[in-house]
Order: sequence, then C-alpha cells, then structure tokens
Amino acid sequence: MKPDFSTMTKGELRAYVIAHPDEKAAFHAFVDRFTAEVPPETFDIPKSNAQIEELEILIKQKLNQLKTG
Repeated sequence: MKPDFSTMTKGELRAYVIAHPDEKAAFHAFVDRFTAEVPPETFDIPKSNAQIEELEILIKQKLNQLKTG
C-alpha cells in the first residue's frame, strides 16, 4: 500500500523522499508542495550600486518578515 503524500507533513514527505529516492511519485509530490508555496517574486539584475543597496534592503525586509511572520 502506497502512502498518501497529500496527508503527510512537509517533514514527513521530505523524510520519505530521502528514504525512497527512486520513488518518482513521492519526489513529484514533494516538489509540487514546495513550489506551490514559493511566491512568484522576481527581480532584475542590479545595474548600479544604488540598485544593489536597494536589493539588499528588500532582502533584509523579507527576512525580517519571515522571522516575525
């Protein structure tokens, strides 16, 4: 009997994928679960020092949101 990947927690699914590296269905469920949660934010490559500094500020703000969120 195959496990129901949709009922597993992230940690359980990750552990299952590591323990069963040849099981493609588990790997696809793992990738689908984690990519579904990634925000679709993209950024252009900075072209100046000012843009680099701006990007650093944005990254720090996002990290702070994740820590306090």
